[in-house]
Amino acid sequence: MSAIPEYEFISAAACRDKKVGNCPQVAVNVPGVVALRDSERPETIVTMTPDQWRTLADAVKAGEFDLSA
Repeated sequence: MSAIPEYEFISAAACRDKKVGNCPQVAVNVPGVVALRDSERPETIVTMTPDQWRTLADAVKAGEFDLSA
């Protein structure tokens, strides 16, 4: 059984204000892994490859996940 990597999660600058509630957090300190979590549920971590992260980021930028539509 392999050890769980020690992720160093960071929040976007807009989420660093104490008045802001939960925020998504990202860790890129483990080579070959991008880890995501919700600050209100830090025990649940989703991981993906850097290529998968780029695909997701590109889709978000392109509006594929626009919830206001």
